[in-house]
Amino acid sequence: MNNEKPDQIKLWVRKKYEEIARQSFKLNAGSCCGSTCGCEPVEYSVMAEDYAALSGYVADADLGLGCGLPTEFAHIKPGDTVADLGSGAGNDAFVARALTGENGKVIGIDFTETMVEKARINAARLGFTNVEFRYGDIENIPLDDNSIDVVLSNCVFNLVPDKQRAFSETYRILKPGGHFSISDIVSSGNLPDAFRKSAELYAGCVAGALLKSEYLRIIEETGFINISLQKERPITLPEDILQKYLSDSDMRKYRSGGYGIFSITVYAEKPGQ
Repeated sequence: MNNEKPDQIKLWVRKKYEEIARQSFKLNAGSCCGSTCGCEPVEYSVMAEDYAALSGYVADADLGLGCGLPTEFAHIKPGDTVADLGSGAGNDAFVARALTGENGKVIGIDFTETMVEKARINAARLGFTNVEFRYGDIENIPLDDNSIDVVLSNCVFNLVPDKQRAFSETYRILKPGGHFSISDIVSSGNLPDAFRKSAELYAGCVAGALLKSEYLRIIEETGFINISLQKERPITLPEDILQKYLSDSDMRKYRSGGYGIFSITVYAEKPGQ
């Protein structure tokens, strides 16, 4: 997968997430990376965290595709304008709208048309008037410069071929003094080639994961300041997934901590007032 051209990666990811959009949380969460992977079912969602305790949570919008709870750490205030990049069926956007209130606004951006349609249906059914969903690519976000107070994203940047471009676009749309809270998957150590080349693990947010140090370096070089890790937790892949992709020597290295996969939630600010 890592040898594919960026446009090919995007087409492949869009196709997979079109399929996932037509499935339920239960079906998606019952496998390593959405049930389209062909993985054996497991008893828990490997990446996702439980939203049920958060105000504004809408179960029908939760497809189990996240890897953190960025809204919990995003310091959203009443009246804020919030952008959710890779908004899916609207899960994080709906939690954010409960925080920003009727005087604020949440704009969800997703490049899978079926996801955008699903989110719009959910919003209309619930009568939400302070949230909208737009079709767009986060390498070219359809929002004005300096227009957003807070950016959210949940397990999406690792799917983007040009992560530097995605963070530059995030910087562009934020107001001076604005900030982001992004949950994502990163790695420690060099992941085996079998992971890097797997299309299905790319959809599961594993194959596209950067080293944590590289990920944070991109954020800093983009110009963000006050960068901090708000949360970090290891991701334990099911045994059947490891056996499918790892040699015996790679398995020993993985178990000894030679490399690993982590969910992180990162905070950073755009300089300004």
